[in-house]
Amino acid sequence: MHPSNIVLLEFHPEHDNLTRDKELRDGLSVALRMGKTLWLANDESVSIERLTLADKDSSGKSSFTRDHKQFALHDFLDLPLPPHGETEDDINEADIEGLACDDKYMWLVGSHSLRRKQPKPDDGAKKAHKRLCSVGADGNRYLLARIPVATENGETTLAKEVEHKGKRRSAALLRGDEHGNELTALLKEDEHFGPFLSIPGKDNGFDIEGIAVAGKHLLLGLRGPVLRGWAAILEVAVVDDEPGKLRLAPVDGEGQMLRKHFVDLHGLGIRDLCVQGKDLLILAGPTMDLDGPVHVYRWAGGAQPDKETVMPHERLERLLSLPYGEGVDHPEGMTLFPGPEGAEDGLMVVYDSASPSRQIGDSIIVADVFPLPRHRKRKGA
Repeated sequence: MHPSNIVLLEFHPEHDNLTRDKELRDGLSVALRMGKTLWLANDESVSIERLTLADKDSSGKSSFTRDHKQFALHDFLDLPLPPHGETEDDINEADIEGLACDDKYMWLVGSHSLRRKQPKPDDGAKKAHKRLCSVGADGNRYLLARIPVATENGETTLAKEVEHKGKRRSAALLRGDEHGNELTALLKEDEHFGPFLSIPGKDNGFDIEGIAVAGKHLLLGLRGPVLRGWAAILEVAVVDDEPGKLRLAPVDGEGQMLRKHFVDLHGLGIRDLCVQGKDLLILAGPTMDLDGPVHVYRWAGGAQPDKETVMPHERLERLLSLPYGEGVDHPEGMTLFPGPEGAEDGLMVVYDSASPSRQIGDSIIVADVFPLPRHRKRKGA
């Protein structure tokens, strides 16, 4: 499907360079629109980026081209590792793969995944073998956190602490360290996911790539593992613990700490989640290191689960089949976007491994907007 519109995302040149050979705009992993602001992240960074929506140009294109501001996660959260290792190019990435908002907080999640080294083109067999057996953990990836949202000079911003009408809201992250957190500790004993925690994400191992707010609970979409063609969404509840920390809480009155929802995506994993009213939009793509296919599904009522669910493929509505390239332009993040009439009937998509054709100048990247089909009528309705 071809996009109905494009959005030009312009970053400040000083913030666009992650390292000497990596640019922020090339690897966008998530997008979240909140009114006139757009929040983005690169999965190899430890920051969140804010762009401001400008007026449409004469051709009808919408551009987030003003006031790029970077929010360093370490200014809000006590991450287990510092921003950098021994050099500035050695980034202790948080691998941010999901953003969501409930009007009070921005919620963010890291992949929680292990990473296997990749052979380089000039490696001999011995060195390539050694790289392929090297598996490591990046401690900042074990991130499940919230940051208060506030309004400053008419714009949405982030704050470490906000007080309103005698109530205080503060930034906090789930208890843990560089080796894991309460969620991975809980899952170690899980019959479905425990065996996959020691497998790297791109090997169909455990890998979170989406977050959505469902009432007082959070939904976490898994890129992997995919179990016999079924992808998974974890439902958890978190509450305040000591200052700056969160802990897991029961999701029901019986003390259950986790709900598991399985959705049949015909072998694909979940690459992002987005709430649309009572429904849940699912960006589905390969769990392994492949280019495609990539589809967007609608799970009617999926944003309001009240029990564990098994969702067959025929009960999901496929909304879009997204384009992708060979080794480039992998759809990674999505957010609702207003159409010509102002309604949220569009979906903006950002891409990892952006192709040169998406890059304009030194710091602009092109995102796509696709029209969302209306709800289909079910038979007998």
